[in-house]
Amino acid sequence: MDSSSASLKKLKFGKLKVVRRRLLQRYEHQPFISCLAGLYSCRWKRYQRRRTEPGQCCCKMWECVFFPFLVGAFCLSLVFLYMWGEAKNDYNNFDWYNYGNIGHWFLWSVLLLILAAVLFTYITLLLVLAVCLLSESQQLYLHWSHKIGTFLVLGFSIAAISVFSKLWRIRWKTVRLSFQVTAPYLHIGAIAAMVLLSWPVALHAFRTNKKVIQAIIIGPYLAILVLLFLIPLGMYSPCIREVGTLGPKPALIGHRGAPMLAPENTEMSFQKTIEHGGDGLETDVTISYDGIPFLMHDSNLQRTTNIREVFPSNSTQNAALFSWDALEQLNAGKWFLKDTPFSCMGSLSSADQKLAMNQSIYKLSHFLRLADSANKLVIFDLYRPPEKHPYRNTWINITLEVIRDSGINPHLVLWLDNTMRSFVQAVAPGFQHTMASKAPVDQLLRDNVVKLNLVYSAMSSEDIRKYAQANITTNLYVISEPWLFSLAWCVGVHSVTTNAVHFLKDINRPLFLMTPKEYRIMWLLTDVIAALLISFIFALHWWREKGFSCCSDDSGVVLENGTYNKFRTELNDLPTVVA
Repeated sequence: MDSSSASLKKLKFGKLKVVRRRLLQRYEHQPFISCLAGLYSCRWKRYQRRRTEPGQCCCKMWECVFFPFLVGAFCLSLVFLYMWGEAKNDYNNFDWYNYGNIGHWFLWSVLLLILAAVLFTYITLLLVLAVCLLSESQQLYLHWSHKIGTFLVLGFSIAAISVFSKLWRIRWKTVRLSFQVTAPYLHIGAIAAMVLLSWPVALHAFRTNKKVIQAIIIGPYLAILVLLFLIPLGMYSPCIREVGTLGPKPALIGHRGAPMLAPENTEMSFQKTIEHGGDGLETDVTISYDGIPFLMHDSNLQRTTNIREVFPSNSTQNAALFSWDALEQLNAGKWFLKDTPFSCMGSLSSADQKLAMNQSIYKLSHFLRLADSANKLVIFDLYRPPEKHPYRNTWINITLEVIRDSGINPHLVLWLDNTMRSFVQAVAPGFQHTMASKAPVDQLLRDNVVKLNLVYSAMSSEDIRKYAQANITTNLYVISEPWLFSLAWCVGVHSVTTNAVHFLKDINRPLFLMTPKEYRIMWLLTDVIAALLISFIFALHWWREKGFSCCSDDSGVVLENGTYNKFRTELNDLPTVVA
């Protein structure tokens, strides 16, 4: 009797341990679900939540209607964040455009990037929470505050994309170029996301008994997956090339000098370019009212001088309408330390700050002598003076005279202006004539053009190769980001105009460079591993829903909503111990 009683006690205690272990496992999982539901729905209590039973929809009708808005907000915010992130090369142009309209310098580009990143992170977090809740068989209910936030993100993304598509359409060309560098990595990221999504997709597909609903869930998922698997067939990148076919590193031409290190178009700026090993100097030339060519990019002097302090009544006047004596009174460096025109300038040494504070407007003659002494190429935009300017019709002659008197080696001059080109070739036959737009090779050879100076968005390996065969080199402007410089290198350009000579000089190979064989291996390996993982996840869920004991969840303890209490059932099944 005693041995029988002891055996029953052992049996009872054993079953109690099993049930206790299952109960603890269930409760140990509750904080995770509570956290998910609390962040997504503001429902922190268990009784506020509902599980999705087999064959039941994952959410109510209005939640089903709203969920596409959440997905749409995620997609559009991702598109804008990617577009604006890849537009970093031209942030200075964006800020300069706003300065021209507002009259106040501010890094609006960086502020917009931060805002886009915050909104994308917020909407991504909501989407991840939704996927996790679906993976835990929880019904979705997005709190009203998050719904408002979703519509705000959606509205911001639509407005931003629409405005930039209308006012700054060239940015889409930058995005298309960026795919030639980032597409392989974006492909891997998209495949990884599909692997993660396979868990909730398989879970809800196999939990429903209706074939139509299963097809609606699995069909689009598999269609997108197959498309992603095959996308690399249509990918192109000049940086995927055989070993030994990469051309030499493009030469670096400082755009208005080194504008991230010193005030643009000043002696300090060009000295910095020379110090960092730049191969050439780019600038802009204006003619003063008394016929002195000087360096200035803007039509007026407000952005890059202290004219509002010295000549407040004439601050908006065209720069060419000032005499050289008046221009000499202006400081051309204080604005640089005050406005910090680039977000990645870094800190200047005390010596550089002192030097920048004392910069003045630079004469063309002094610029040419500096370039000649350092044996650097020069290229400049030559601005024709405005109406009623005394030198409006003789501006070319004055510029040629200054070039001749400077003593610079004519071969160092890349003559860009297309006005009176035949006259310039006759007067100064040693210049390297440069065209600012694409043209037929026959026309370029007829005009003795030896170089093209093109905006980087016109980058084309086919055109560059065609011109190179006729001994016509190509310079692209303005390229400051490493990824864009790497792409230009792979395309085969001869030189680039850049704001970041000090950055690009240290790049010894393109950031993205691989052989076709290496790319195929990476692509196939990604697809095969993803296919195996997704197949395993689908098989696992199919197995669980078919009731296999080793993977089944049926032995768990369900305590939510008072629907079922297996703990009590198992206790009732235990035999009674006779004392």
